[in-house]
Amino acid sequence: MMTAEQLAAEELAALMHFYADSGVDILCEDLPVDLTALKPEQPAPAAPRHRQVPPARQPEATEAQRPPAPQRAAPQGSAASAIPSDPATIPDDRAIADARFAAESARSLGELKQALSSFASCNLRHNARSTICLDAAAPSGIMMICGFPNGDDDRAGAALSGRAGQLFDAMLAAIGLSRENIALTTAIPWRTPGDRSPTMSEAEICRPFIERQIALAEPKHLLLLGNFASRLLIDRDKTVFDLRGELRDITIGSMKFRALATLAPSELLAAPTNKKLAWRDLQRFQSEIA
Repeated sequence: MMTAEQLAAEELAALMHFYADSGVDILCEDLPVDLTALKPEQPAPAAPRHRQVPPARQPEATEAQRPPAPQRAAPQGSAASAIPSDPATIPDDRAIADARFAAESARSLGELKQALSSFASCNLRHNARSTICLDAAAPSGIMMICGFPNGDDDRAGAALSGRAGQLFDAMLAAIGLSRENIALTTAIPWRTPGDRSPTMSEAEICRPFIERQIALAEPKHLLLLGNFASRLLIDRDKTVFDLRGELRDITIGSMKFRALATLAPSELLAAPTNKKLAWRDLQRFQSEIA
């Protein structure tokens, strides 16, 4: 397991965001302390007002003769009595290797989804309601991949729900498609805290699972929706604006696939002027599947 000193600044910041979104707002205790259950200390009795004759001075005890200082019992539920909780899992090289092994061991999409649901080496799974993974390949041979689930997707248990999903359905209808005749999934199977962008470590630990989905589905036509999915699967050093509009090669093991990148519905909702670019890409994709 990695220590805090081994984390990059962006990974450490992402972990702090993860704690905050999980409700952790103090790092002093492992368990909460019920302050209402603690009894206040009783004040010492006031000294009598009449003058007292001081007792004869006794010789001071040596260090060895002094009794040990009394120890205060720790309140129930404090850090002193709590059982240490398991530390959060931070994706490292071993976790990435575990992800590769789990993904490559799956011989079907059903087995892969089961492996994802029980995979414990990625923090994202612990907070997400849903695990998004393909159930089956589409008979049409069309597969589409968007970046990562948001809150709507996590609640619905399906990619591209809510407002983004409505726009996506309209985009499909414009080129004669619907969700019923495509396979749709996300590059990251779990929602990120606060719908933030996944860190590099989170992306690398999830990469084997999305690559295995592609390999098992064997799509004839692959459409990547958005900056995150396009950079993860084609070229991390470029943006979706650099990659869109042209067929690109994706190599997974000994298999090669041709993919077209375009903007995601959420990106089009944020910048509607880019819809004309997405429409050109969809027309290109339509010509490929015709």
